[in-house]
Amino acid sequence: MTYFHAAIPLWIWIPLGAWTVAWHASLQHEVIHGHPTANRALNRWIGCWPLLLWLPYESYRISHLLHHRDERLTDPLDDPESHYWTQEQWDRLGRFHAWAIRANSTFLGRMTIGPARAMSTFLTREARAVWHGEPMHRRIWTSHALQLLVVLAWLVLVCDLNPLVYFAAIVYPATALMLVRSFAEHRAENEVEERTAIVENAPVFGLLFLYNNLHVVHHDNPMMPWYEIPAWYRANRERVIRENGGLVYDGYWDVARRYFITEHDTLIHPYGRAPVQG
Repeated sequence: MTYFHAAIPLWIWIPLGAWTVAWHASLQHEVIHGHPTANRALNRWIGCWPLLLWLPYESYRISHLLHHRDERLTDPLDDPESHYWTQEQWDRLGRFHAWAIRANSTFLGRMTIGPARAMSTFLTREARAVWHGEPMHRRIWTSHALQLLVVLAWLVLVCDLNPLVYFAAIVYPATALMLVRSFAEHRAENEVEERTAIVENAPVFGLLFLYNNLHVVHHDNPMMPWYEIPAWYRANRERVIRENGGLVYDGYWDVARRYFITEHDTLIHPYGRAPVQG
């Protein structure tokens, strides 16, 4: 997609390039959970390359593993992938920031301004940590900078591709595709089992997301490889849906139809924090 970019029409190049980079992000998710080989060093080498430019693999790995403390799912403070807020956090927001967050909680907003907000929020937080001399963050960004140089050398020196064009045409829409998956994955509920959604009948996006559309399966069995998820789900579907309280969508068109300009859920966590299960 990058080497032959000058020979490929834009209407083909942009969606296929964005799809490929988003697919690599799904592969990175598999790497975090111990795949595709038994060799951790090889897996890390496969997953570390920053095709998205802005997201260091190691930051993603640490954040995502924290997200897998299922008893803290959706918690505004403990779950790094939560889109909920405490009342205290919300009260401190400015008017424009609050508007952007509300827009971002709709499907349309997540696909349009969502990537910009995800990037800016993440990079601001990381820049603050690096500025304050936090050793882990400095190590991560030093490694990321070296890997990023390799990617940029490929784009500029080998492919003669403007990195700004790559970012606008490939990285931004690829990030939007990633956000399709995470948009309705979790919902604040009292019971832990009812906090994770299922999106059925998604053959195309299911392959793009390596079947994490069946997200309950991944949280029940986080080490299960992607290609085993559909069969396991079919064999356990009735029990899984009963346990997750019927939080099931009929494909991503169903998600988009329900929440295109409607907020996915209340932005302030309905329990303040994720309830502790006894």
